[in-house]
Amino acid sequence: MNSNYRYIYGPVSSRRFGRSLRIDLTPYKTCSLDCVFCQLGRTRCKTIERKEYVPAAAVLAEIMNWIETDRDADVVTLSGSGEPTLHTGFGEVIKNLKQQSIPTVLLTNGTLLDIAEVREAAIKADTVKASFSAWNQPSFEWLNRPFSGLTFNCLKEGIKRFRSKFKGQLWIEVFLVMGINSMEAVVEKIATAVKEVKPDRIHLNTAVRPPAEDFVVALPETDSSDR
Repeated sequence: MNSNYRYIYGPVSSRRFGRSLRIDLTPYKTCSLDCVFCQLGRTRCKTIERKEYVPAAAVLAEIMNWIETDRDADVVTLSGSGEPTLHTGFGEVIKNLKQQSIPTVLLTNGTLLDIAEVREAAIKADTVKASFSAWNQPSFEWLNRPFSGLTFNCLKEGIKRFRSKFKGQLWIEVFLVMGINSMEAVVEKIATAVKEVKPDRIHLNTAVRPPAEDFVVALPETDSSDR
């Protein structure tokens, strides 16, 4: 892999996607959320401003160079160190990859899917994986620490609207934190909300890497009640 690339890296090994080339469309930790469990640490720039954070033409040039010289990956994933849907050109990047017959994955926190143009851009991906770890507004604010004005209801309704049009694979990731959203009654509430979204798959995750906050504790592999 060309070490001079600025916006693409990998391929990295992914449990879900195999060999995944990653595309980073925002500066480090530019996101609409500041999740307590984020493996990248605290959000440095919490925002919902959509703009061309990095030059789309430069990103596409690196992708084309990779296609011509390497193209050794199972998928190309828009993820990186921030929320990719904040970049106004993320749909154009996906479109160009699709023209090269390369499977595309969008990893998103889902907060901007209530915006029509974001949904239209995201719909071009083959697989979209969105995060969904809360069950109401207070839990959303506690776990995800959203940008001011973002609501749990907008998150849920945005993903539902996207699902109604999206023909690809929609995956939902639920991140479980011991003592916060791991209790049976709470998990049932999350499950009820997720069912409204109608995803193709649900992935459960916990803190296997160092989280943003020290109080975030991973769930054990087995329930203590089973011991």
